[in-house]
Amino acid sequence: MTVDPNLLALTSTRNIGALATIKVDGRPKLSTVNFTLDPATTLARISLVEGRGNVANLRRDPRASIFVGSPDGWTYAVVEGTVELSPVALAPDDETVEELVEVFRAIRGEDHPDWADYRAAMVADRQLVARLRVDAVYGLARPHYAVTV
Repeated sequence: MTVDPNLLALTSTRNIGALATIKVDGRPKLSTVNFTLDPATTLARISLVEGRGNVANLRRDPRASIFVGSPDGWTYAVVEGTVELSPVALAPDDETVEELVEVFRAIRGEDHPDWADYRAAMVADRQLVARLRVDAVYGLARPHYAVTV
């Protein structure tokens, strides 16, 4: 895959975007999400809640996109790929919760006031991780973007 480094840079430096999944009738379902994208592996990870529309859509059709825009709105990128869903978090120390902690740290850093409470909330909320393997990136990269990130 050939990826425009400016578009990948934009996507990997942002952590809020619009997740697009495909509804039963073929129309897109868009939701604002926090996500993290590792540019070295081109893997985006998103924390989602079991039972919500996006999860149902991804179980039926794993294709998805994440849209991000630059702060000035003139540059944007869309990453597209296929999503793999983790199991639902069932215990505060299970593999899913460990990955949810990794996702949180990648987005917000180490500073959480109560990690035990966070882990319990992930189980109570029936959280899971959506892993989007980037197959394609498109958008509009302004040449000065790399300077304005």
